[in-house]
Amino acid sequence: MEFKKVKLEDKTILDSYYKENSFRNCELTFANTFLWSQFYLVEYTIIDQCLVYKTVSERPQFIYPIGAGDKRTVIVKLMDYCKEINVPFSLRLVNQEMYQELEDMFPDTFQIEYDRDAADYLYLSEKLMTLSGKKYHGKKNHINKFRSLYEWSYERINDTNKHECIQMAEEWNALHQQEDEGRSSELKITLDAIKYFDELELSGGLIRVDQKVVAFSIGEQVGKDTFVIHIEKAFADIQGAYPVINQQMVIDFGKDYTYINREEDMGVEGLRKAKLSYKPIMILEKGIVTMK
Repeated sequence: MEFKKVKLEDKTILDSYYKENSFRNCELTFANTFLWSQFYLVEYTIIDQCLVYKTVSERPQFIYPIGAGDKRTVIVKLMDYCKEINVPFSLRLVNQEMYQELEDMFPDTFQIEYDRDAADYLYLSEKLMTLSGKKYHGKKNHINKFRSLYEWSYERINDTNKHECIQMAEEWNALHQQEDEGRSSELKITLDAIKYFDELELSGGLIRVDQKVVAFSIGEQVGKDTFVIHIEKAFADIQGAYPVINQQMVIDFGKDYTYINREEDMGVEGLRKAKLSYKPIMILEKGIVTMK
């Protein structure tokens, strides 16, 4: 079984498998895999019309097969491969829908341990656009405050303003560098997302205040009915910048989707509080599957 490193030129081929995907996990896009593969080493192969990723480690784990092929056959071949290299079989980032499929294909064979810190937050697109109802009253107040304080505008990210997003990302990172040692990898991912913005077919928007970029957001489609926000940055000293870029992105790019996936909180208390404050319709838990 031959696995290959993920390269930018693989996008067209691998996208043909992602188009068959109906799962809403934030990781299940080519762009996300390509951008993070420099930090979380993965390789891929094609088995029976399914795309399969494997972590590069002494005890590799696999991502649930993506595509229109016979997943039961694929799982059996992966289990056989693990026997050949003498490692236990394991799947990662498995959501409840995937696990149910596994149970149907292999009754009483596997077990799963969910990781709450890795759970994605899904919201109804309509709710994030309109912010209607009492539970969003605070968000609307922040946005109204922003509108009253600043001369602002929204525009899509394109070749003429990408350099301003890079400048803002570097400035934002400098302000937050001491908070988290992982900021350097986060900055690299952000800069690469902007650098390869067109090649990865990403979508994005930015907010200007007095002509300066003070917030931007980048995302794309995942599954059949979901738009995922991969990156969102705003200057905290600009009151309301975060809720404004959040709403404007959904108005611009999310209106054709049922759900917005705003990814996981990684166990960070402030992030969890912020994501819960937008009242998710679903917390998409993901876990590691092993054999019983």
